[in-house]
Amino acid sequence: MFEWIVEPQAWVSLFTLVALEIVLGIDNIIFLSILVGRLPPEQRQQGRIIGLGLAMLTRIALLLSLSWVMSLTTPLFSVLAQEISGRDIILILGGLFLIWKSTHEIHNSLNEADDSDSPSRTQAGFLLVVIQIAIIDIVFSLDSVITAVGLADHVPVMVIAIMIAVVVMMLASKAIGDFVDANPTIKMLALSFLILVGMALFGEGLDMHIPKGYIYFAMAFSVLVELLNIRLRKGSEKAVKLSKSSPDEIL
Repeated sequence: MFEWIVEPQAWVSLFTLVALEIVLGIDNIIFLSILVGRLPPEQRQQGRIIGLGLAMLTRIALLLSLSWVMSLTTPLFSVLAQEISGRDIILILGGLFLIWKSTHEIHNSLNEADDSDSPSRTQAGFLLVVIQIAIIDIVFSLDSVITAVGLADHVPVMVIAIMIAVVVMMLASKAIGDFVDANPTIKMLALSFLILVGMALFGEGLDMHIPKGYIYFAMAFSVLVELLNIRLRKGSEKAVKLSKSSPDEIL
């Protein structure tokens, strides 16, 4: 079981998998942050831990049932000469769910911004949030596990990589969630990313292979531009405040 410890190739696979799991988990963290933001403040950290814990358990459970995961790639039926497998069905349904949920959140955010009589956000039930996290975790876990299987030969290596990646995401999730909550424009951008990811999942389910590197580059570039905009807005607000202050107040 532990013979892989003395194999250099196994360690290379471990570090590669950890990096990939973290990158592939970015969209999971964004989705989790949006959902957890609907919870009361005192429940948000608990929601993050449970959500990422579910992600870890789902990935490990899929790894321990590799034969079943591999069987999902077997075509079940054809539609318009397009072969559909169990994996395709999960990706299509997951993509549609992600598109619907993100669009719904954008709609709610716009309504809240326009509704002056309702200054506080609508809060969701803890159980409902956890169920939604669990549903989308299955979709995100599927591709993650298939990627892991293709890169490593030892199940313990894959399990350890997933556990390390989830711990890293747990440490980063609160900071990311707080930043998204504090910046409404970032939240809207994140929801737009999730629609993009949902479309990519839907396309993958129909064998339209979209390189994820393109998606992640577009996401990173958009975030960089928005961070520059946020800094510019803060600089402008500071300049306006200083211009309204008297010379004595400035000194």
